[in-house]
Amino acid sequence: MADNKRPENMERITTPELAQAFIQEQLAALRAQIGDRKVLLALSGGVDSSVVAALLIQAVGKQLTCVHVNHGLLRKGEPEQVIEVFRNQMNANLIYVDAVDRFLDKLAGVSDPETKRKIIGAEFIRVFEEEARKLNGIAFLAQGTIYPDILESGPVKAHHNVGGLPEDLQFELVEPLKFLFKDEVRVVGKALGLPDNMVYRQPFPGPGLGVRCVGAITRDRLEAVRESDAILREEFAKNGLAGKVWQYFTIVPDFKSTGVRDGMRSYDWPVVIRAVNTLDAMTATVEDVPFALLQHITQRITHEVPGVNRVLFDLTPKPTGTIEWE
Repeated sequence: MADNKRPENMERITTPELAQAFIQEQLAALRAQIGDRKVLLALSGGVDSSVVAALLIQAVGKQLTCVHVNHGLLRKGEPEQVIEVFRNQMNANLIYVDAVDRFLDKLAGVSDPETKRKIIGAEFIRVFEEEARKLNGIAFLAQGTIYPDILESGPVKAHHNVGGLPEDLQFELVEPLKFLFKDEVRVVGKALGLPDNMVYRQPFPGPGLGVRCVGAITRDRLEAVRESDAILREEFAKNGLAGKVWQYFTIVPDFKSTGVRDGMRSYDWPVVIRAVNTLDAMTATVEDVPFALLQHITQRITHEVPGVNRVLFDLTPKPTGTIEWE
């Protein structure tokens, strides 16, 4: 564990100047570790993996191969943003894998939350393994491990890495952020030129929207989650809540209620809005969202998202409710 202990004299990275010093130090360390060999990274588009990718692109360029797996459970626009930022703007060697049908077919009819998580995690490892086997000469696996991961669960960040890969694919690890806290990672990401909506991205569960499409996932209900979430994020950003609220998202449970649309009776889903603040995710309070804004969001969701006729607001703190519904 000694190798995974943050140096006592390490200064907290709080300014662009400190971030630039860290970046230069890491670029030298990465070049020394990697040499002329090749690195593989599972690039989710989250803060940690994106900052690692940006660092490695500067350090070793085309020696890095990024694999972005679209499992169909990402938020609206996220796969497109990964391609735009890393392939088009940073000229990264990026492999995009459209695995939407593969994942959703595996999840069809599965309602138990833990079983859903296991299917998503196992299938991701299989897809990543298949892509890794197509590549020659990979010596390193880069990971977005950060210091809280080490403190909480030891040196392996299971949802970022290939903990379940076969023995013959056990690459040497590259973990340039392993002594940083999340706020420091964001400062470094900003200094590396990543866009704000990637650097300040909300916490997002590993199974993605799979745990917000409560119960057995169907494609139409999954799209209702994705579209309603996009509306909520857009309105929070326009009304100054994006930087104020720790986490906010929508849930679409697996039941319907009677409503009225165009003078006719309808039978559609509700959308539940969740907006919470927390310091450590162990407890959470509910954001006091202005009622007029909630009415406006309700109007947009019920008129713009197919299959939805109600919008509800979750008033439950943690405890007794968890932040996510599954």
